[in-house]
Amino acid sequence: MFTMTRRALLAAAVAMPMMAAGAQAEGLMTIIVNDPANPYWFTEGEVAKATAEEMGYTANVAAHRGDTNTESTLIDTAITNQSVAIILDPANADGSVGAVQKAVDAGIPVILVNAEINQEGLAKAQLVSNNAQGAALGAQAWVEAMGTEGGKFVELFGAPSDNNAQTRSNGFETVLSQYPEFEKVGQEVANWDRTQGYQKMQSLLQANPDVTGVISGNDEMALGAIAALKEAGRLDGMVVGGFDGSPDAVEAVKAGEMAYTVLQPVAVFAAEAVRQADNVIKTGETGADAEKQLFDCVLVNAENVDRMTAPFVLGE
Repeated sequence: MFTMTRRALLAAAVAMPMMAAGAQAEGLMTIIVNDPANPYWFTEGEVAKATAEEMGYTANVAAHRGDTNTESTLIDTAITNQSVAIILDPANADGSVGAVQKAVDAGIPVILVNAEINQEGLAKAQLVSNNAQGAALGAQAWVEAMGTEGGKFVELFGAPSDNNAQTRSNGFETVLSQYPEFEKVGQEVANWDRTQGYQKMQSLLQANPDVTGVISGNDEMALGAIAALKEAGRLDGMVVGGFDGSPDAVEAVKAGEMAYTVLQPVAVFAAEAVRQADNVIKTGETGADAEKQLFDCVLVNAENVDRMTAPFVLGE
């Protein structure tokens, strides 16, 4: 299980200016993430919590684990507890709209992080990674790692309820369609999960024993695929690409097991979401120019992996 101290999480956001704790803002800020068993979402929640507390709020972190009913109950609890703001990583692009509406109707501003909902004008802001840019960045790195001879490959797809899954897959396709020497022979939904990535890779490998590459919508699925490939004795010569910049993926890049991971700046936008919530509480506005805000991703490969200074933070 991935663990990290609060001090280390704050260090991950040292480059991001914070309001002094002495400002003594008051109130509860509720932070709702997907699943803290995943280091990406763990970091998202803990950086947001640490930032809120640094600014003088009390804060708690809860998890819906992709279930909209749980998410709705957590929103109800936030309303009952008179939260002054909610930071939410939505469970479902369509299914979370009602939960956000409930909070807004109760007069609580909502800032969305990491994933979007399919309705604008409800949340005060939607802060997400530039998934299209990151997917294109990763796909180009994957092509370079595969080499000029081409080959067959498979794709591991994230949770269909999350718009990020399709956006990343489309980004991969936009790049890879320019290289006819690469043939996609299989695609499986593995729901961002390592165990499912392992199981789906086993099935894909059995159906396509001559594949030489795997492109994955996130690191957890890619790491599951690597485990399956190791078990089958097929990792050598296989090009596996991930997406997130998780600690385990960084170690896999260092070990030469993963060609690259695309770093999502989760520590950046989790802290920024809290700052914008604070602005809304005090002024009614986020201070940003638009509701939807994109944060560019960064490629992490063998050339720069040693510059990782903290989870999801690449140093200069």
